[in-house]
Amino acid sequence: MSQYLEQFRSPLKGIMRWEHWTALLEALKERNDGKWYVYYVGEEVPEIPVEHADFSRFIDEFDKLLRREHDEGYFGIAYTDDRENPSFIKVYDPSNLGASCGSVGHEVLPGWTLSRDKPTDLADHIENPANRRRWWSRLFS
Repeated sequence: MSQYLEQFRSPLKGIMRWEHWTALLEALKERNDGKWYVYYVGEEVPEIPVEHADFSRFIDEFDKLLRREHDEGYFGIAYTDDRENPSFIKVYDPSNLGASCGSVGHEVLPGWTLSRDKPTDLADHIENPANRRRWWSRLFS
């Protein structure tokens, strides 16, 4: 099993509050060394890490997207291996939360993962919403 899949399946710490999300983003900015893979689940698996400038832009745009579309008093849609020194993060798409606990008979995959290890295709059969594909294309085209 790849290191990425081991991290994906391992117990992760929930980011339940917006201020914890903000702190996690600050930790990501501090660790922005050009060694992060950003994977939009269901789209092409990235072959190389995102460049420093693109990762910074992604963090800012990703934060705006989640704040706009997850207008709740709590956060609760991201999980990480380490809040202060992260190496793996999965974030669920606010427009596709379903029953992420799997209570409806199937697991809802996260919308995105950020990892130090090269991702493995989690679901080549998942079709991402068109509005997310457009957002993704605009960000990295």
